[in-house]
Amino acid sequence: MASGFFVLLDDIATLMNDVATMGKVAGKKTAGILGDDLAVNAEKSSGFVSEREVPVLWAIGKGSFINKLIILPIAFLLSYFFPISIIYILVLGGLYLAYEAAEKVLEYIFPHHHGESHVVTKELTREEILSLEKSKIKSAIVTDFILSVEIIIIALGSVVGEAISVQIIVVSIIAIIATVGVYGIVAMIVRMDDIGYNMIVQGQRKSQHARKKVGTLLVRAMPIVINSIGVIGTIALVLVSGGIFVHNIPFIHDLLQAWPSILAEITAGLALGFIVLLIVFLVTKLIKVFRK
Repeated sequence: MASGFFVLLDDIATLMNDVATMGKVAGKKTAGILGDDLAVNAEKSSGFVSEREVPVLWAIGKGSFINKLIILPIAFLLSYFFPISIIYILVLGGLYLAYEAAEKVLEYIFPHHHGESHVVTKELTREEILSLEKSKIKSAIVTDFILSVEIIIIALGSVVGEAISVQIIVVSIIAIIATVGVYGIVAMIVRMDDIGYNMIVQGQRKSQHARKKVGTLLVRAMPIVINSIGVIGTIALVLVSGGIFVHNIPFIHDLLQAWPSILAEITAGLALGFIVLLIVFLVTKLIKVFRK
């Protein structure tokens, strides 16, 4: 009886060791996409009335948690019964990431200048404000669903050769960390300007110049932080998608195997990203032509 108990403890210790090892690998693989996830969610969660920012972020965070509850079981079932599908989904997700990165790079090089927007001077009613808020929350949750699929599939792809118990624990931990970590940081970013403004007001009232300077720094830093996250997220998208192609498409792996890994991943990510972008552009043009 005692020996059986110690064997069980040994099995648990081995499992936890495998989880810790593979958790580091999966964490590194998904770290890149989290930069884009953070940038997108920071953008989606901003623009609300100050007192509504936290409730809105809480609603989006709950939606993100529900998204992962839907995605995780499906991903584990596919991994157990049809593991090769994870590679295909991973490559498809990589194509989407590369397309998204290429689109952002193109935007950096050739910024789209939109016409002047018309400022609406009409004051919205409370019902209209809540309706607009619900619409933006729904949009943010849909975007989060796409990003959550990418994060979970990338994490699962890094442990697809392990036992299903290891896969479930590692990927579930990554999903929880992604949700709590991303939305925790987004909350700090979204509230950064309000915290800074309050520090400026308090500094003026109490003649505390240091507090006022810190507050001013926070207010001015917010757009810089969001823009910086966007740039870092774009670079991460290129590297993550390129890494997926290099490691999972034999032709690309053989073609670029003599190259330094970072250069190979950047090249693969950008090349396939612009190819997909071109295909999407041509298909969109053809659809518009046939609709006329």
